[in-house]
Amino acid sequence: MLTKPEIQSYLRRIGVPDIQPPTLSYLFELHRAHVRSIPWQTVDIVAGRPASIDLRESVQLLLNGRSGYCFHLNGAFGELLRSLGYPVNWHRAGVQPLGEEPRINSFHLGLTVHLREEAQVQRWIADVGLGDMPYEPLPIVPGEYRQGPLTYKVTESSVVPNGWRLEHDPLAFFAGADFDPEALDDLDEFKPKHAYYSLSPESPWMNQLIVRNRHAEGSNELRGCIWKKRDRQGLEKRELASKAQWFEVLADVFGERLVAYTSLDRDDLWNKVWRLHEEWKKAKASRP
Repeated sequence: MLTKPEIQSYLRRIGVPDIQPPTLSYLFELHRAHVRSIPWQTVDIVAGRPASIDLRESVQLLLNGRSGYCFHLNGAFGELLRSLGYPVNWHRAGVQPLGEEPRINSFHLGLTVHLREEAQVQRWIADVGLGDMPYEPLPIVPGEYRQGPLTYKVTESSVVPNGWRLEHDPLAFFAGADFDPEALDDLDEFKPKHAYYSLSPESPWMNQLIVRNRHAEGSNELRGCIWKKRDRQGLEKRELASKAQWFEVLADVFGERLVAYTSLDRDDLWNKVWRLHEEWKKAKASRP
């Protein structure tokens, strides 16, 4: 549980003015503020300085002005919600890339909240660790849900009994995610997965910098040096070809100011990202 000063610091970090009772409307406010303020990112992994997914350390990571990926974000957000009085569960989950099969492999940490509304208990997907989805909590009730220019679908999972599936917008960067219904007491299940993601040479994130966030009117993704902005007008792509421009977008669009990174750290990060970007462009140009 977080102390009251920690709760207040967390709320300031995401721009929520005060502590309120654990209602559904307050959950929506917290969720929207979190995904607007704190992006999903692999910056620290690419830079060779991954952060621990210990719950206390994840909370401090966010309180110190940084961000992370699902294990940090949903871990810390779960601690905040529990400290505010919400009934919270963590779940094994798996993200389905485009062109691949659905899976639950514990490479994603799912988060649900149980709330009593009008004498009924309803379960809500409260996932701030998927980058560009969703903007607001979604009920675990089959159906389509429109949030800004993006449409999500909640269905039964095909890979685990009594599980659920959250399908991404058809034009999004991945297909969706499946969730195991069993509630977990801690995050031990995810520690070897985090070690693989953050330390293994085989990890997809070791050489792939991605930063994503969500807002009321759409989403943003920075993949290497390509900034993709989706809103009601469609998808816009822009190459960030200078160091100053790249860091400006990272800070102003995603709120990622790399607190505790020295100027040398920043130079090393940019040089690596630009080198990988140039290699990507050459490989793309050589394809038939």
